[in-house]
Amino acid sequence: MQGKGVLCHLTSLPEVSLQGALRFVDWLEHHGFNAWQMLPLTPPDKHGSPYASPSAFAAWPQLMQSDEPVSMEEDEDWLDDWALYAAIKEDHDQQPWFTWPAPLRDRNPEALDAYREAAQVHRRDQQCFMAAWRQLATKAKDAGITLVGDIPIFIAHDSADVWAHRALFQLDRDGWPQYVAGVPPDYFSEGGQKWGTVLYDWEAHREQGWSWWIQRMERMFRLFDVVRIDHFRGLHSNWAIPVEDEDARGGFWQDGPGDELLEVLLPLAEGPREILAEDLGIIPDEVIQLRKRHRLCGMAVMQFGFHGETDENPHHPGSIRNDQVVYTGTHDNNTTLGWWKELDEEAKARVHALLHPDEDPVAGMVRLACESEACLAILPLQDLLGLDESARMNTPGTSEKNWRWHCSWADLETYKRRNREHHNRPRGGNR
Repeated sequence: MQGKGVLCHLTSLPEVSLQGALRFVDWLEHHGFNAWQMLPLTPPDKHGSPYASPSAFAAWPQLMQSDEPVSMEEDEDWLDDWALYAAIKEDHDQQPWFTWPAPLRDRNPEALDAYREAAQVHRRDQQCFMAAWRQLATKAKDAGITLVGDIPIFIAHDSADVWAHRALFQLDRDGWPQYVAGVPPDYFSEGGQKWGTVLYDWEAHREQGWSWWIQRMERMFRLFDVVRIDHFRGLHSNWAIPVEDEDARGGFWQDGPGDELLEVLLPLAEGPREILAEDLGIIPDEVIQLRKRHRLCGMAVMQFGFHGETDENPHHPGSIRNDQVVYTGTHDNNTTLGWWKELDEEAKARVHALLHPDEDPVAGMVRLACESEACLAILPLQDLLGLDESARMNTPGTSEKNWRWHCSWADLETYKRRNREHHNRPRGGNR
């Protein structure tokens, strides 16, 4: 990986369709970007989040469709389960699988057979999505655009995967979790984050030769050139929270599979394919060493780089190294303009010390990201457009008013003008 790219989910495009995505590739190519990172393609939860999806494999059909479906032989292992799950859920008023009648909840073959015809609709939806995606992937490749995908490490309790593979997750005999996933208190939340997603039974995965994870990563590499593992720390250890707790403060760490799973997954990333580790938050050195042992790129977020001793801050522009992908901010951060408005004066002074005379702080942060030693700079579209906090994509620890932002084609036209004005400004030394 090298160069600069844009972070923009498909739902943030002016037109959520194949044509809208193809047009955005043209925009990326025209403006000299060579990577496009998007959020997970899986169906969102009731709050709109794609990070607690009812499937680890299926795409959300509303993102794009083609009139001509394609066969999906490589995806048969998960497609049948997803199509049945979606058909049954539709017939039961979208109720979760663990409330279905016992024959369906427990996957009685005769009970499932009654839904196979209805499931064909959902199979076709996935086939039509893949037909559209192949068109997008071909156009991106021809334009020299690397597609960067995002794989949430955990999935929802109410999901086709948990329904079909209950033994792979930490559940009781009736299919209920005692503990759920999240993170302890950190920069984003004083009470931590209780995601509510289920935890893996790693021993069960080991006994099955990690087949579920292999299928999942193979699926991702059929879609993307680079796969970002969200919450990479969870492969080393995960925060287990009692299901009855209101927040994440009462959780504890459980060991993950670490090297053992990565040694199985990394061969799938041969050739131009790569895995990116999201190693943000309160990360012990053991997690960083796990990433480095396997020669994975980590992440740096410049909004985190101007507090404390900057010489020791891995997110400060001067500390970023070539085994990192740098972001001004991610989908979980405020926009850089929104961040700047709330920034304390001491941190603002540290930013100003790196700006050119009369340089806009947002444009300066973008420049600093692109000039860093990072192997790749990924810039949220909101920052390229200079948008304020009203364009924020997600506020961690909250469930309202997230995942809604989208731009217009007119907004994208303003980038050309804004970029031209920035480059026409006189340059001088740092102040």
